Amino acid sequence: MEVFDLPEFDGHELVAFGHDAASGLKAIIAVHSTALGPAAGGCRMWPYATTTEAVSDVLRLSRGMSYKNAMAQLPFGGGKAVIIGDARKAKTPELFEAFGRFVDSHGGRYITAEDVGTTITDMSNIARSTQYVSGLGRAPGEAGGDPGPKTALGVFLGIKAAVKFKLGRAELAGGSVAVQGVGGVGYHLCGMLAGEGAKVLVADVRAPAAERVCQEFKATAVSVDEILSHKVDVLAPCALGAVLDATSIPRLRARIIAGAANNQLAQGQDGMALLAADILYAPDYVINAGGIISVAREYYGGATQAQVNTEIQAIPQRLTEIFERARRESRTTNAVADQMARERLARRPQQLVA
Repeated sequence: MEVFDLPEFDGHELVAFGHDAASGLKAIIAVHSTALGPAAGGCRMWPYATTTEAVSDVLRLSRGMSYKNAMAQLPFGGGKAVIIGDARKAKTPELFEAFGRFVDSHGGRYITAEDVGTTITDMSNIARSTQYVSGLGRAPGEAGGDPGPKTALGVFLGIKAAVKFKLGRAELAGGSVAVQGVGGVGYHLCGMLAGEGAKVLVADVRAPAAERVCQEFKATAVSVDEILSHKVDVLAPCALGAVLDATSIPRLRARIIAGAANNQLAQGQDGMALLAADILYAPDYVINAGGIISVAREYYGGATQAQVNTEIQAIPQRLTEIFERARRESRTTNAVADQMARERLARRPQQLVA
């Protein structure tokens, strides 16, 4: 495997491999950019089939974090970490303490937090070995804790903005949303959608997770194979990435794609296929920035949950700007968002708004 030759490599500043024999840790940290500040991004734990698969994922995710943090106007660069292992079987406090030492060895160049397969408890174990971690529990009213609900809030508000732009409706009541994946973000998103009066369809590889949402929010469960092809107003991918590709896009019957998953487009050119199908795409790293906004506020301290919520309220405006510019220039929304993010990365570091 030649890291520099992988298609996902994009001038990354650092790709580091960490191993701890005693705990079984096998981890990779990728720092894409520190142009705007220390690289921040979550730690994903996943049973990758090969090391190459893990490297490709961490490269894509870390670049996405550079763009996400730039678009959210946070004083962070972009980074990500992956731990190779099954989160249902391989977790131990010792493993995460070892990962914390790995993070600490980079002296603050990378700041970690939750992602798929990791939790607040895992972050607490990481914090035993390093100060460069966020997403920990905080006192009531203070910014921080599990970023999942904050990510869900941003996606919910972004869906409303997309529906208003594409369908001309200010409310979600009476509309339909298909949510793929009802984990730490998808579950909370379903609650918000149901509370707004939307018809919610859900699918998850874990049947009990889908059943819970159906019971609590009166959602309708469909199979994981069918969720993408249902005729709905909005499809919200909230599981893993690369769900939109040459095979899945022709099957879509949604008018809007707006979800929490990172790297929803398998390839950049898949945005052209969505445009040709007259499907509005909300760039994932813009709509799902609520979690990293919370992480940033917690890490730098002195902020409240109310301030975090206020900052998340800016996500719909950013999306609408992208939608309008894409329509005006006859371009894809992902191309417009990428250009805007690169322009912000080229500027001087920005300061977190007090």
